[in-house]
Amino acid sequence: MAKNKNFIYGIAAVKFNSKVVGYIEKGSWDWGGTKPESTDIEAEQVPEAPVLTLLQKNGQISPTFNMIQMNYENIQAMLGGTLVGSAGSYTGWKAPTSLIELRGPWEIDFVSGQRMSIPNGTVLSNLGGKLTLTEVSKIECQLKVNKPETADAAPYEINDIPDEEEDLGA
Repeated sequence: MAKNKNFIYGIAAVKFNSKVVGYIEKGSWDWGGTKPESTDIEAEQVPEAPVLTLLQKNGQISPTFNMIQMNYENIQAMLGGTLVGSAGSYTGWKAPTSLIELRGPWEIDFVSGQRMSIPNGTVLSNLGGKLTLTEVSKIECQLKVNKPETADAAPYEINDIPDEEEDLGA
């Protein structure tokens, strides 16, 4: 399929700490965040428009999404806690008994052929949805984009996925 790099669309994969996160519920990804903040300086002599706009803060993203692939490893990756059983054949999960912080690098691969990299993100999540026979339970997640530890690094960036990775089905 030919990629059109004039648009960004579709979630191909979401990775947290280099591990693929489970399926994301269709239509649940929302960039969220805040608009840029500024203060307008007004002058009595100029009633039609501000004479100066002072920038206060850049716009930010804070994506929200629902993870619906609820195997025990995915639950533990998004909610913390403890896995029950042994690797490859877990039989359960226990909720954390103390305050946890799930922080690390994130990558979002888009179907359109680009990748967003977030070097330092914190996920806030909870078990949600409804328990019915017509829908699945989910983990409702909010990704907070934090300042990277490297002083001059961008909080997030978007780049083309290298062709060799696309060929491998990254």
